[in-house]
Amino acid sequence: MQTDRDRIAALGERLRAYRLGTGLSPETLADRIGVSRAAMYRYESGQPIRVDKLARIAEVLGVSMATLLGAGSEYTSSPVTFFSRMQQLEEQADEITVLFGPVSYLLTTDGFDRLLPRVMAESIPAEAPSRTRSVQEIGTIMELLARRKEVWRRRRMAVRSIVSVAEIEQFLHYGFAGRADLGHGARETRRKVARDEVESILAMIEAPASGISVGVIEDSMPVGSFQLMRYGRTRVLVQSPFRLGTFANIRIGVAQLSAAEEAVRLHEEVIRNLWDNALKGAWAAARLRRVLSG
Repeated sequence: MQTDRDRIAALGERLRAYRLGTGLSPETLADRIGVSRAAMYRYESGQPIRVDKLARIAEVLGVSMATLLGAGSEYTSSPVTFFSRMQQLEEQADEITVLFGPVSYLLTTDGFDRLLPRVMAESIPAEAPSRTRSVQEIGTIMELLARRKEVWRRRRMAVRSIVSVAEIEQFLHYGFAGRADLGHGARETRRKVARDEVESILAMIEAPASGISVGVIEDSMPVGSFQLMRYGRTRVLVQSPFRLGTFANIRIGVAQLSAAEEAVRLHEEVIRNLWDNALKGAWAAARLRRVLSG
C-alpha cells in the first residue's frame, strides 16, 4: 500500500515528466508560478506542494491537477513526457509485459540505439509544422531511453515480450528505417540492422536469460501497442501511439497511463489469451528461423 510519502514522491516524478514534455526548465517554471528555483527542485524531488501552487503548475503545464496527482488516468501527447513516465515507472516495476512491436525496446541491442536517432529524425516529414521541435526533442528522448536501459540492466525486472510474426516480417522487409523511400544501399544496411535485432531475439529464446521470456504469435496484434507494469500489488496499463521501430512515430498521438481496475483487468485478459496461444521455446525459435530464411 502506498504511503503519503510515496504519493508525494510520485507527484514530484509526474511534475518533472510533464515539465520535460513542455520543454520548460525548472527555473522557467518556477518563475512562471512565482516560487524560487530551489522550491521547484524540492517539489520535483518529492517535497509537499501547496494546493494553490499545484493548481498554477497544472495550468502552466497544460494538464489537470488530477493528472499530476495520479487520480485516475494520465494522458499526454508529448513523447518526452511519455518516455519520462515510462522510465519512472520502470524504476519501481517488478514485472513488465510488452506488446510494443516489433520487439521490446528494453531487449534491443546497442546497434539499435546507435541508429535510432537517425531513424527518428528521418521519420519526421520535412514539411511537418513541428519538425524543428521534434528534431530537438530526439536528444532528450535518447537520454530517457538510455536511462530506461540502465535501470533494466541494473534491476533486471522480469520482462515478458509478445512479438508478432507479421510485424517481424514487416521489420525485415523494410529494415530499421524511418521512411520507405531510402536508396537501395541504405535500405540493405537497414535490413541488416533489423535482421540483427531479430537474431538477437532468437538468441534470447534459444538461451533465455533469467527474467526474460518471449512469445511469438501468428494471431493479429491489437491495433494499439500497450504494456502492463506490476510493482507490488499495483498494476499500471500503458497505451501509446509512439513507436521506436520501423516508421517510428515520436510526434502524433495521445498516450495513456492508467491503474483503473477494469482497464487493467481487460488488458490482462488480452495478454493471457495471446500468451497462452503464443509459440514459446523451441517452437518459437523454429518459427523465427523460418521468417529469417524466408
